[in-house]
Amino acid sequence: MASAIFTTFICRQQRFLSLTRSPVATQLWTRLASTSVQQQPQQQSQNKPTDLKQLKNLKIDYQDDIAIVQFNQENSKVNTLSKAMMDEFVPVFEQLQNDDKVKGIVVMSAKPGSFIAGADINMLESAKNRDELLKISRNGQNVMNQIEQSRKPIVAAIAGSCLGGGFEVALACHYRIAMNDKRTGFGVPEIKLGLLPGAGGTQRLAQRLSLPDALDLVLTGKEVKAKKAKSMGLVDAIVEPIGPGLQTAEEKNIDYLRQVAVQKAKELTLRKHTPKQPGLLENIKSKIMSTSYVRNYIFEQAQKKVMSQTQGLYPAPLKILDVLKQTLESGSKVGYNAEAEGFADLGSTTESKALISLFHGRNECKKNKYGKPEREVKNIAVIGSGLMGAGIAHVSIDKGYNVLLRDTTTKALSRGYSQISKGYQGYVKRKRLTNAEYDRTLANLNCQTTPEGLEKCDMVIEAVFEDLKLKQKVLAEIEQRIPEHCIFASNTSALPIHEIAANSRRPEKVIGMHYFSPVDKMELLEIVRAKKTSEDTVRAAVSVGLKQGKVVIVVGDGPGFYTTRLLMFAGSEVFRLLQEGATPKDIDKATKKFGFPVGSATLFDEVGVDVAAHIARDMHTTFGDRLADKSMPDLLQDLVSNNLLGRKSGQGLYIYQAGVKGGNREINPKFTELIKNYSLEPKEEITMENIQWRTGLRFLNEAARCLEEKIITSPTDGDIGAVFGLGFPPMKGGPFRFMDTYGVSKVVDLMNNYRSKYGDRFAPTQLLVDMAKENKKFYS
Repeated sequence: MASAIFTTFICRQQRFLSLTRSPVATQLWTRLASTSVQQQPQQQSQNKPTDLKQLKNLKIDYQDDIAIVQFNQENSKVNTLSKAMMDEFVPVFEQLQNDDKVKGIVVMSAKPGSFIAGADINMLESAKNRDELLKISRNGQNVMNQIEQSRKPIVAAIAGSCLGGGFEVALACHYRIAMNDKRTGFGVPEIKLGLLPGAGGTQRLAQRLSLPDALDLVLTGKEVKAKKAKSMGLVDAIVEPIGPGLQTAEEKNIDYLRQVAVQKAKELTLRKHTPKQPGLLENIKSKIMSTSYVRNYIFEQAQKKVMSQTQGLYPAPLKILDVLKQTLESGSKVGYNAEAEGFADLGSTTESKALISLFHGRNECKKNKYGKPEREVKNIAVIGSGLMGAGIAHVSIDKGYNVLLRDTTTKALSRGYSQISKGYQGYVKRKRLTNAEYDRTLANLNCQTTPEGLEKCDMVIEAVFEDLKLKQKVLAEIEQRIPEHCIFASNTSALPIHEIAANSRRPEKVIGMHYFSPVDKMELLEIVRAKKTSEDTVRAAVSVGLKQGKVVIVVGDGPGFYTTRLLMFAGSEVFRLLQEGATPKDIDKATKKFGFPVGSATLFDEVGVDVAAHIARDMHTTFGDRLADKSMPDLLQDLVSNNLLGRKSGQGLYIYQAGVKGGNREINPKFTELIKNYSLEPKEEITMENIQWRTGLRFLNEAARCLEEKIITSPTDGDIGAVFGLGFPPMKGGPFRFMDTYGVSKVVDLMNNYRSKYGDRFAPTQLLVDMAKENKKFYS
């Protein structure tokens, strides 16, 4: 099924929010005067002297009178601000402060590609209550304040990810030098976990940045690269790398960064460091910013944007606005307290717990749980150069794969090549790639209409039209030319893999790889194994998907697999509600208020009513009235016959006109007339809550049934698939996390209630019934 409707959502969830800047407000943005934020008094630690030779998470050495502290977290590829790290850092820092031989300090990382990736999430999760979260924040603030108030200059030498708590460490230092490479980036992504920066980050960003820049950084959680950070004033200097790729070059780069930082620390010891005084223009701007009218205008605009994009369902952005507003109105003493209290409040919310659960789940699905295949995939052929085929080629050619893109006509190939090249040209324009890298990447792509080269392929990914006979025909033709070890993967969203492989002479080498559109932006890859698919074939497909940068779930075979199956069961209730008199706008308003990014009525127009009709017909053959009564496939087919295909034809449930967006679209009068032919008497008043629970319960029940039938192997895979593939509200954590939070027994009671009114399609699956009786949860 076409999944492009979720693109905006997934991208928005990854960077979260994006604030608009009005022309009037832009003229008023100003850097806050450095005197507007005062630090909390330094607290003295009672830690005893530490034996520097016994350190497990830090490395300490010296160059002349400068101490170099290197973060080097034990048994980890990256550094985090874990309890073990901080238990060493705090006393070491105090010892260096009291050592008269040490005149300055450089902090850097011993791990390539990672300065400090953030706070240790496990430490946050271990907090038993709000008071413990409050203590974590206040302790973090105290440590950062001690760094900032150090009487000895502290220089941060940054190479690699500098995020969250790591960024807060860097901000507290007196000088920041960054390596200008692809891996070095700065940001405060706490909002993606339903939190805010809790170690003084909100205060220091407000101090160093203009208000719109501070809001944009904290509310989106986005990462900025070294040059951008320098232009924003977050970094004082950047150094250019000697050369990419080679280990020796990387070591030289780090050594060069270290020398520059040591030299800067020496310079700072020789002169008294005083903050730069604001000039006349800055003072004027500061006066403007200090007026309540301007501040209120800025925050009102930001809050409108937040509410528009989140429906008020995420507590974190609203709390961040409140903390920054208190800081500007009442000063840093109030601001620091508001930050700590806000961190504790947010860490106690179900929304934060759900987002943290997704974070863990996503990381789990980015790892290879299946092992290495017997033979590494190096050469890939993609059959079909349409939107999906070109997208699959796009995410493969920059990962070291040699890709053969094949189609029946040069015109089709030209469109596919244009899509790919245009995407990479965008990377060059945004300076993610150099022109030389662009040329090297496109050199990995070979477009052709002939079958030559298939005999060298390790994997063929078929991306032709969603038609069973066509896919079987392509498989039969391909199997005549590919080598015995070559894997055949079908990019299908609903057709059972065992049916595609029904006539294959080697069904163990056939697998499903369901990509989501557009492939270069959507993270999820649903890999479908049939009963005859070999374990090695699964391992190969997973390895390819992970190398392409995908979040991978492996699911069982069957109509609709997992994601499309859930979508169709919830969608069938949407059409039932429409038949009972609900309007498309009623449906959209209710489902968006529940947290879906796209209204469930608009969804069908975006996917294509013809696509939905095709899938509904096939799935109804298998699931019968449990999916929907016969009127739903008939209704969809009637819409297709009247050319109400959705956005692609300019009309569907809505009328699509240039310049008319979202809620301003007109409900299609043709649809309104046609739906009357399928009208049903409503059992009760159709309210927003009624719409939400009826569509939601169908979604939840089918997710549980997929787990019961082993279509999915774990609640984690189910939640990741639903959120990253279907746009299930992230703040609810996915269907399984939501049922745990709401209560499985309550969900079962609701289903039984709706079953008594609407029939057996609401009958809870046996797994839920058993769990409710035993008071069990999906996650322990």
